[in-house]
Amino acid sequence: MELGISRWSPLFRTVQKSFFKFYILRSQMSLTGTSMGSGGQTARKAVNFGRTYVVRPKGKHQATVVWLHGLGDNGSSWSQLLETLPLPNIKWICPTSPTRPVSIFGGFPSTAWFDVGDLSENAADDLEGLDASAAHVANLLSTEPADIKLGVGGFSMGAATSLYCASCCALGKYGNGNPYPAKISTVVGLSGWLPCSKTLKNKLEGENEAVTRAASLPVLLCHGTSDDVVPYKFGEKSSGTLKAAGFQNVIFKSYSGLGHFTIPEEMDQVCAWLSSNLGLDGSSS
Repeated sequence: MELGISRWSPLFRTVQKSFFKFYILRSQMSLTGTSMGSGGQTARKAVNFGRTYVVRPKGKHQATVVWLHGLGDNGSSWSQLLETLPLPNIKWICPTSPTRPVSIFGGFPSTAWFDVGDLSENAADDLEGLDASAAHVANLLSTEPADIKLGVGGFSMGAATSLYCASCCALGKYGNGNPYPAKISTVVGLSGWLPCSKTLKNKLEGENEAVTRAASLPVLLCHGTSDDVVPYKFGEKSSGTLKAAGFQNVIFKSYSGLGHFTIPEEMDQVCAWLSSNLGLDGSSS
C-alpha cells in the first residue's frame, strides 16, 4: 500500500503543528516556574465536548472508527488526514475533547481528554476524566448499525484514551463500575501510553469473561524511538503490560528516529492493520 510522501506532506504538517503548539506551551509554562499538580486534582466543571468531525465512507460502509486527537489539538486536523487514507469502507468519527484546565500547563485551559499532571510512571490517573471520555466514545458508537464493526484509535493523549477504552471494553465496565456498552473490534494507539497500567492485570484476574474479551481484542501500538514528549519506553512498557494482563493480540511497532508525530510509513501500518482486523474487503460500492 503506497501512499506517497508528496501527497501526504501538507496534511502531516497540519497534524504536527498542533503538537508543536503543545510542546512550546509546555516549555513556556516550565520556564515561568509554574508548578505541575497531579492528574485529576483540578476543580471539575460540567464536561462539554467540542465539535465532532465525520468523514463519510467513500465506498460500502463496513466499519466505523472513532479517532481521538492529542493534547491541545482538535478533531479537524485528524479528519483531514484520515480522509486521504485508502480505506473507503471506514466511517471516521473525529470528536474534539473538552477544553479544561490541565495540570501539566499549570492549570492553563487546553483541549484534553483528561487531566494530566506529568508524563511519568508515577503520575496519578484522572479516572473521572478518563471515564467521561470513554463514555463519549461509546456514545458516538452507539448509533452505528449492528452489522458495522467498531474501532477506536488515537494519537498521544488520544492514544491513551483509546487504550483506556480497550481496558473498559475488556473489563465490561468503566473505572467507576458502570457497565461499558461498546463492542470494539480493534484499537490503535500512536505515540501514547496505557492509563491505569498498574491495576489492569489485577482487575482482569479471575474475571473469565473479561479475560476472554481481552484475549480477543486486537491492539496496535506504534511509537517513535526519538519521541521527546511521550518517551518511547512508555509505549514499549504499555505493550508489555497489556500482554501480561491477557491481551494476546498486541502488536508493537517502533520507528527509528521518529519524534512525537506521525509519518506515512506509520499510517501505512495503520491502514493494513485496520483492513485486516476489521475485515474490510476494499469494495468501493
